[in-house]
Amino acid sequence: MTERQKILVTGASGFVGGRLVELAREAGHEVFGLGRRPVAQTPFAATDHASDYASVDLGRVDPADLPTLPWQPDAVIHCAARATPYAPRKAYERDNVAATATVLAWCAALGSPRLVHVSSSSVLYRDGDQFDLTEDSPVGPAFANDYARTKAASEDLVREYAGSWTIARPRAVFGPGDTVLFPRIIAAAEAGRVPRLTGRTEPAVGDLIYVDNLAHYLLDLAARPELGGVYHLTNAEPVEIQALLLEVIDRLGLEPPSRDVSLTTAMRAATVLERVWRILHLPGEPPITPYGVGVLSWSKTFVPDRMLRDLGTPKVSVAEGVEAFVAWQKPRL
Repeated sequence: MTERQKILVTGASGFVGGRLVELAREAGHEVFGLGRRPVAQTPFAATDHASDYASVDLGRVDPADLPTLPWQPDAVIHCAARATPYAPRKAYERDNVAATATVLAWCAALGSPRLVHVSSSSVLYRDGDQFDLTEDSPVGPAFANDYARTKAASEDLVREYAGSWTIARPRAVFGPGDTVLFPRIIAAAEAGRVPRLTGRTEPAVGDLIYVDNLAHYLLDLAARPELGGVYHLTNAEPVEIQALLLEVIDRLGLEPPSRDVSLTTAMRAATVLERVWRILHLPGEPPITPYGVGVLSWSKTFVPDRMLRDLGTPKVSVAEGVEAFVAWQKPRL
């Protein structure tokens, strides 16, 4: 077990940050969480830890209004971000870039504690298949979407931090509480809008990471200031993406896709819809986005050597993670 720490977690009301807070407390760490949601809308409201949480919008807050912490943190794990595949560009700039700048300034005022910045593997994405990506693979100058572009910009800010830092790039986080990956597929399946995408000679494969594995890795990184630079965090077991999603749909008792759509047709439709949403400033998200089509259709795999060498093997397999997610999701349908 790592030494007990005092840890500040941003994004504590979100999927990853919330689970991180829970597991960190179970491990004996003292944790203070920040999140955009009021405390009454978080799991912390029903516990003894409501006073260890503050509702703060880091992309909008005046630095003078940041909360006073009960102690000097040993580490800050910055999970807060705009992680949806579609949003107004200003929202990504505010929640991914401006918020990170606020956290960095706050860290400097707190004595430059160890900083673990949760970025995204999407900073590397290009159209088409990408195999065996490493921490040294090039970032930019073109990006898959505004989310990836602003996460790359946030990484640039972190690299200028005077204290000890590391950048974590998780790939496709899933598990109980998921708000991004599986829920969109499930909603589309319930509405009968999930097709089988065709046009590949070989199935698209990709890496994922179960949320508990990610949380444990982030805690390990927070406790080890000697580990700097970038870490790609995955379950180290690539899977066939469409096959996995079809399995989840089936195990949840939802109707399987009944029509075939080519990758080219799906991408054209998604591109048009996203443009219409932006031009007309329509609320919510388009039914499909080019990024979403790419997730289902293009292979993205990562070399996990650095993670495995320094942080060890994942504790929960993909199959075990899917089992936990299905058990959590099924009563909610």
